[in-house]
Amino acid sequence: MTGNEEVASALFDRRSDAERAVEHLVQEHGIERAHILLAPVGEENSAGTIANGSDAARADAADCERSDAPSNGCIELTVGLAAEKRGGVERSLAECGGRSAAG
Repeated sequence: MTGNEEVASALFDRRSDAERAVEHLVQEHGIERAHILLAPVGEENSAGTIANGSDAARADAADCERSDAPSNGCIELTVGLAAEKRGGVERSLAECGGRSAAG
């Protein structure tokens, strides 16, 4: 990393929101996918803390909540970026449902 590069990170409750944030970073901010890391917080695999999409129960089968999608914590997105992109990147992360991973 050079002197004007930084790291930004955010926590997401839904993996789909984190994946949407990746697309925003690539398409709107020109950040290469190789500079973006998605990982569960903690040692166990996780799809996030809130089930959605195919992991959520169907509306017509409320008692059929899926149990095969791991829900072991948040998803953390970490991205290396040029210092001048920080403000726009942080706004995009927040718009996609991310919250600060600091402290």
